[in-house]
Amino acid sequence: MKSKWLLILFAAVLTLSVVASAASFNPNVFVYVGAGDCETLDPSQAYDVASSEVINQCYDNLLAYKTGTLDQFVPSLATKVPSASNGLISADGKTYTFPIRKGVKFHNGAILTPEDVAYTFHRNMLEDPAGGPNWMLVEPLLGVTSIEQYAMDLAKVDDFAKVGKDDLVKTAQAVLKAVEVKGGNVVFHLVRPYPPFLSILAHNSSWSSIFNQKWMIAGGDWDGKVETWTKWHNLPKEQQTLFNKEMGTGPYVHIKWDQSAKIHTFEAFKGYWRGQAKIKTVIINNGVTEFNTRKLMLQQGEADAIYVPTEYLPQVEAMKPNVTVLRKLPWVNNTAMLFVQNVNAQDNDLLGSGKLDGNGIPANFFSDVNVRRAFCYAFDYNSYINQVALGEGSISYGPIPSSLKAFFDPKMEHYSFNLKKAAEYFKKAFNGEAWDKGFKLIIVYNIPNTSRKTAAEILKTGIESINPKFKVEVQGMEWPTMLGRRKENRLPILIIGWLADYADPHNFVNPYLSSTGDYMSFAGEDGIAMAKKEFDPLIEAGMKTTNRTERIKIYTQLQKKAFDLAPELFYNDALNNRVMRSWVKGYVNDPINPANYNFYDIYKSQKSK
Repeated sequence: MKSKWLLILFAAVLTLSVVASAASFNPNVFVYVGAGDCETLDPSQAYDVASSEVINQCYDNLLAYKTGTLDQFVPSLATKVPSASNGLISADGKTYTFPIRKGVKFHNGAILTPEDVAYTFHRNMLEDPAGGPNWMLVEPLLGVTSIEQYAMDLAKVDDFAKVGKDDLVKTAQAVLKAVEVKGGNVVFHLVRPYPPFLSILAHNSSWSSIFNQKWMIAGGDWDGKVETWTKWHNLPKEQQTLFNKEMGTGPYVHIKWDQSAKIHTFEAFKGYWRGQAKIKTVIINNGVTEFNTRKLMLQQGEADAIYVPTEYLPQVEAMKPNVTVLRKLPWVNNTAMLFVQNVNAQDNDLLGSGKLDGNGIPANFFSDVNVRRAFCYAFDYNSYINQVALGEGSISYGPIPSSLKAFFDPKMEHYSFNLKKAAEYFKKAFNGEAWDKGFKLIIVYNIPNTSRKTAAEILKTGIESINPKFKVEVQGMEWPTMLGRRKENRLPILIIGWLADYADPHNFVNPYLSSTGDYMSFAGEDGIAMAKKEFDPLIEAGMKTTNRTERIKIYTQLQKKAFDLAPELFYNDALNNRVMRSWVKGYVNDPINPANYNFYDIYKSQKSK
């Protein structure tokens, strides 16, 4: 047996040496191989990492984050970063003025104007596709989370289809008034002070990418008239002008999207206002789902960088020095298990018997805070971080991730693995009935996410070890099926993560804790009632003041309430990794950029630094 394994090892080493010798080098072409393609190239619709990855290469925003930071900005298409001290933010915090850079070219050669900037925001807010990111524009500028809600409130009706023509026109007029052109400036009028407003305009926020007005209208998009906007409102993604094309000012021109192969090809824009990018051609290949294939492409030099799930990092570490592996990179995100306090029980196989009898759970199982707290204590956080995340993360203290350092208190109380405390809370749940009769819970995870599957299994192990009457089943489910069940409120517990739209605690407390947030709004009537009473007033207070010290106090209170009420089980603030050939130079980690590759700054060289 020993000689057999030696032969296998020798063959593996020989294969690696042959593969390494086959590596090719072309300084003018960069190939990144990912694992999932984008949904759309339209900034008004794109709300996924893969889409933003493409859009961010082709467009500029008014501002950009200073490289490597989360709270410092630099000018981009605007020539100055607005502040109270330079007079570009009004004393009441509701008016922001952006001087627009002159001489900037779009990819078709047209020159950027303030009108292009204003049209961009008008168009995105009015078209506002359902499930898209434009709530982040509508909220600070109009005070609601969708353009339909604004129109309905104006018309005092409960259905967008009932809004009359006059109120539809008034809605568009309000949008045009919210973002105005004044001379060489674009002026934003907010309904109230909005602390993270600069963040939602900065590069990486694809919904704020600036495009060309005349080209859009000529291509069949909104004509800019207040009477016509509903023709383009909430269109299917394939019908939008920018679904598979772009017209930005960014460093790269999107040449082709091979949708069947899931491959995007870019060419450096020769007229880019900051100067042409060093790498002439960039290829993003999102069609390689198998890690072993991606790894082989990296070994052979067919790929300059690849996406590597955490569990495979040891394999690429073995490829040094030909490969650079950057680990434990800051990333603004967290992962949680969401407790649905009132589940839709109709024909719901995930509830089993629907009773506390050892064969199921009642629809209101998670409405008991004792159940929620028991679950939080039953999860082995350290095992997940060390064995599943391989150290690429830290235990979550609540909805606000540790990467937002200014708003994170490392001394605050948080959940830990404590089966004794878990048992104490289970004994209190439903006046002791849960402990005496037991339950059976089905936890679903999205196939093929093995880390979430393992997280569910860790929770299963902890819970089942407390009481033999407690049973947990882990079940895989396709992502589209899970989304459908979530919308129908048919999932008792859901494992999901949140990747920052922008670097501010509001972007985490709002989805996780607000009664209208992306997650809590699906928690059922008891969860929504709890959020309205306990969380909404503090979330509102956190957005009413721009005083940093005051905001820190408010978000600390929110974290404390999240611990006490346990609406979710937060278990990992993930860290990121980058894996690339050692000839890739100039890479700097950008904690707010989900793709984490700014191709404009990257170059390739076989010379050591």
